[in-house]
Amino acid sequence: MTATPTQGRRPAGQAEDTAGQQPQPVLAAAVDLARAAAQLEAGADRVGAHVAVQAEDEAAATHLFEAGHPGYQGWNWAVTVAFAGPGTQVTVSEVVLLPGADALVGPEWVPWNERVRAGDLGVGDLMPTSPDDLRLVPGYLESDDPAIEAVANEIGLGRVRVLSREGRLDAADRWHGGDFGPRSEMARSAPATCGTCGFYTQIAGSLGAAFGICANELTPADGHVVHVDYGCGAHSEVEVDAGPAVPVADLVYDDALLDVEVTPQTRREAVPQAATSAEDAASSEDAASSEAAGQESAEAVAPELSEAVAPESTEEAAPGVEL
Repeated sequence: MTATPTQGRRPAGQAEDTAGQQPQPVLAAAVDLARAAAQLEAGADRVGAHVAVQAEDEAAATHLFEAGHPGYQGWNWAVTVAFAGPGTQVTVSEVVLLPGADALVGPEWVPWNERVRAGDLGVGDLMPTSPDDLRLVPGYLESDDPAIEAVANEIGLGRVRVLSREGRLDAADRWHGGDFGPRSEMARSAPATCGTCGFYTQIAGSLGAAFGICANELTPADGHVVHVDYGCGAHSEVEVDAGPAVPVADLVYDDALLDVEVTPQTRREAVPQAATSAEDAASSEDAASSEAAGQESAEAVAPELSEAVAPESTEEAAPGVEL
């Protein structure tokens, strides 16, 4: 008998090709025998109530018991019993712990070569490719890429395998949708594309129609394969606006000048002042006219007063003076 949790078997309560088949009565009645076998493996307090019995074939059936182990909620102890025929006793064939329909189980096991993802390779790690990898073809076959074939011929014997058409298409799709493809956030905000940049170096082969290497050390794409429609702010022909860093408004206001706005209230206040100023001006003009008229009258009267005041003769003016 074995008593180990298994995930390769079918979940408890799910029959294979015996769905609907009823076990033999002698097998269905062997509940106590199956419980004793489960308790022998799990312990008396780890085996719960009897859940069900299902036929495996004509000579075998499986009894299911609730598992009382912490962390194994929904799992069942499955005890398979067998009967060889009349004149024989029912025997226990196997005791295992199986997940039920609602049991919490781990993900399905995946081979290591299928679990590896991009970037998992570390220092010292070895990651061999499978012999039937569709990305590679034998080096003696035509790869339909003249540049790859030329490289194989240049080194003499050539490489054992070269990149196939499927391998190139897979790489092109991966690079196109990656961080240095035309749909990346950096490319959408770039002023121009790599195809017009002086730092763009086209790669050889058929992939060179859409991909190249960035040679600008100031960009995050330096040394990476970039799409011809990728771009960044370090384009070789980018132009920087030499204007002031702070935008200047077209209309500038001089705070030293006072702008006066005439309102109806100020207009009403200005009218009496203007009338008073006019009356003052008229009074000043009248005073000036009176002053001018008085001066003219004084000038006209002055000769008459001079003649009236002047002496009639010198004798009267100076008695005792000989003439």
